[in-house]
Amino acid sequence: MQFLITAFDGTDSEALSRRLAVRAAHIELGNKYRVKGNHLYAAAILNETAQMIGSVMIVEFNSRAELDSWLAEEPYVTGNVWQKIDIKPCKVAPSFCKPLN
Repeated sequence: MQFLITAFDGTDSEALSRRLAVRAAHIELGNKYRVKGNHLYAAAILNETAQMIGSVMIVEFNSRAELDSWLAEEPYVTGNVWQKIDIKPCKVAPSFCKPLN
């Protein structure tokens, strides 16, 4: 199953500091899941001054339980970066799943 994740950071004065403190671990874990085929696409959400304030991801797991297991170890969750997480099932269009020739 594919899922669209929209996650927003906290809005307190320490939010960006928390994000930056665990960003390397977030990227490292994301690379691990990308190689396994679970993480398809991701981007930081920026505010009007180009400061990171959240994330959007499209991931693929066999079940919601597997997605929840990943979230339990995700540094942006364990590091209290993401304060609001919205998860919806989705389906990536076939034309975006294969390389263009």
